[in-house]
Amino acid sequence: MSAILSSSTLISLVFLCIFVNAQITVVVNETASHVIPSTLYQTTALSAWHSVNGAQLTVIEETVPVSSALPNALSVAIPSGSSGQVGIGNEGYFGIKVNSSNTYNASFFYRFPTASSFNGIATVGLQTSTGQVLGASNVTLNGSQTSWLQVFTTIQPTISPASLTNNFTVTVDGETLAGQTINFAMFSLFPPTFKNRPNGMRIDIAETLSAMAPSFFRLPGGNNLGQTVATRWQWNNTVGPLVERPGRIGDWGYVNTDGLGIFEFLTWCEDLNMQAIMAIWSGFALGGTSIAEDDLGPYIQQAIDQVNFAVGDPTQSDAAALRASLGHPDPFPVAHVEIGNEDFFAADTYTYRWNQFSTALQAAFPNLSFLATSDTFNPVLTPNPAEWDIHVYQTPSWFAENSFIYDGFQRNGTHYFEVGFSGKSISTNADDIFGTPADGRLTFPTMQSSTGEAAFMTGLERNSDIVFAASYAPLLNHVVDSQWTPNLVSFDSGNVYPSTSYYVQQLFSLNRGDEYLPSTLPDASGTTFWSVVRRTSVTPNEIIVKVVNTVGTASNVTFQLLFPVEDSATVQLLIGAETDSNTPNAPNTVSPQTSTITVDQTFAYNAPGFSVSALTLTTA
Repeated sequence: MSAILSSSTLISLVFLCIFVNAQITVVVNETASHVIPSTLYQTTALSAWHSVNGAQLTVIEETVPVSSALPNALSVAIPSGSSGQVGIGNEGYFGIKVNSSNTYNASFFYRFPTASSFNGIATVGLQTSTGQVLGASNVTLNGSQTSWLQVFTTIQPTISPASLTNNFTVTVDGETLAGQTINFAMFSLFPPTFKNRPNGMRIDIAETLSAMAPSFFRLPGGNNLGQTVATRWQWNNTVGPLVERPGRIGDWGYVNTDGLGIFEFLTWCEDLNMQAIMAIWSGFALGGTSIAEDDLGPYIQQAIDQVNFAVGDPTQSDAAALRASLGHPDPFPVAHVEIGNEDFFAADTYTYRWNQFSTALQAAFPNLSFLATSDTFNPVLTPNPAEWDIHVYQTPSWFAENSFIYDGFQRNGTHYFEVGFSGKSISTNADDIFGTPADGRLTFPTMQSSTGEAAFMTGLERNSDIVFAASYAPLLNHVVDSQWTPNLVSFDSGNVYPSTSYYVQQLFSLNRGDEYLPSTLPDASGTTFWSVVRRTSVTPNEIIVKVVNTVGTASNVTFQLLFPVEDSATVQLLIGAETDSNTPNAPNTVSPQTSTITVDQTFAYNAPGFSVSALTLTTA
């Protein structure tokens, strides 16, 4: 069976399609159709705390709090008759990795609620769960210190245990302090951070994300903007000294200390050379509350202040002046601001909320772009959004079958940010997308889900004249305490586990072009997909062909290039079985492999089953 389009069709649509005996031939035009945008790709619980050698621990509402943001303290009573080292331990967020090559920065606030004659040593250390000392440092505590004092020290471990079940401890001589009480507040323990940033990122996680060469970062996380009005994310509560940050219960049920605040987020964007796509709270809490139309004023002002903190003139804005006081007088790389998140949950109020927020923000920041977050064009919003944030929750097959979804969108000046498109490939069961793993929900991405996502991404690349950015969500997940699966990168306290979808994202990101080259279009209902781009930023130019096979049977594709190329090409290949995943128990099941092949203006490529290939050719 064969079908050849007429020459007139070739001229009008700029492609030629030939199918002969199940052999696919792709003709690639030398003239670019469009430029590809660079962006396309507080609590009173004692959880994790424990007593060391009989100390009595109580969370109290302090009569003299360390700050208005942190009204509670940890009261540590040393029982009468104590001996040896007595105090407190903390097991970290599901463990602490201790490495003897690292120096750990530790700090805490303390005060004696009742003055004492004590003047002695506290030992700040790292121990195994059985009490073996891995490293320790001594600091001096003074019983006359009845106001809060912050103590700093460093710990240099001498042992690197294999286990992650280690503890951060602060202990005192029990016999000397028997019968006395010390109050503590805001403990902190940091290993070295990425680029040595204060309150910075864990190096291995940051380096894993950096290896993707990301173009942008969306902050502070969509559904973490607020479950209630009172617990919404507020930029001004996440900046400044840690002791002045109250934290909040995040939307996923766990505590956000906000040690990773707006300044740290934006600094991280700079460190990874990313643009920031920054969301502002738009008057809707996920619990169902919408602020009344006449009451939005203070929230709009808070949003204006947030944007000013990121990009404003320090001589014109107090928020921008605050940024400058933190050592960053220049604006951060923010070009897009998202007004809310998933506002299709409250579409009936988004009409007035979008109107007021976007009108005020656009007037204050005419050089920025603002994204709407309801369903596209439903309801009708005024002013008309120039950019939309689109979320989809679906199956791997849905993404492959809908790789042409943007081909039908009007070219009317509207642009789209495809958020979480592949992170939302969450189940193989279309009838129960949000079900359990027993019912098809994915725990980790698989090669089936990742190739489905990759097929969809070829459509994003083809339509990058209107799709200006795309991202995977959720980005990070601690495997010990997951609220959502699957995720792009999983981790525990000592390891990072890049998923098969991570490698798909990496292949597309590292092999992006700056021009899209029209070619024969894939069969929209088929199983093999491709995209061809040109990278003009290098000389000679590179032609990058991405080929995706979403089924287990190999697919042979012939490419006919209408321009000369060198006779050798590099192939980066991600391949695995349908259900292959990278998991903590098998973290390296699938990863890209690199090889070379011989090519010409016409060459055949055999795409293995369940694979994503990136072929890099050089123009002659």
